[in-house]
Amino acid sequence: DIGCGSSAGSDSDSGSVSGSFRVVLPARLLWDKGVQEFIDAARMLKGSVQSVEFEFLLAGDPDPGNPASVPVEVIRGWVSDGLVKWLGHLEDMPALFNSVDVVVLPSYREGLPKGLIEAGACGCALVTTDVPGCREVVINEVDGLLVTVKDAAALAGAIKRLADDFDLRQRLSRAARQKAVSQFDERIVIDKTLAVYKELSSSFLDASR
Repeated sequence: DIGCGSSAGSDSDSGSVSGSFRVVLPARLLWDKGVQEFIDAARMLKGSVQSVEFEFLLAGDPDPGNPASVPVEVIRGWVSDGLVKWLGHLEDMPALFNSVDVVVLPSYREGLPKGLIEAGACGCALVTTDVPGCREVVINEVDGLLVTVKDAAALAGAIKRLADDFDLRQRLSRAARQKAVSQFDERIVIDKTLAVYKELSSSFLDASR
């Protein structure tokens, strides 16, 4: 099921204990996941905001068979420039989500973004784009922040807003966890699906009598 253990969504602020404000993009490293906008936002915030020590993380690998895959040498260049840390593919995503402050998915399009749902279940503050799929998981200002697609400045602004406003971050993260548990928990999805099958089979039996 979707979950991050009993500590997620508690009254204490889950996330970084290192003193830095940690922001992660968890996805396959494809351009249409908004990787360039994430890097541009990192460059803006690291270059202009002195009051917060930002740490930007990429959690995922490129997909060489996909024409939209970000080249490894480009990623390594960002790392050497100090813009981002590249974590690669991680098996224990709950541990990662419990160690960061904000989870970002500036994607151009999504189906149902499971990474955002898992992050919400871990009590993370969410920032994503106002596109189909993402807006089904996040309602702007209710359980996360939505930004315009392909807009690095808007993404940077949303991240900075969460860094500056602890109360907002707490409110959105708690709401995200509640939604993940109540609406997206896989057990609930399975139960709803079984209920539909049961109803359909009952209707079929009634009609055949």
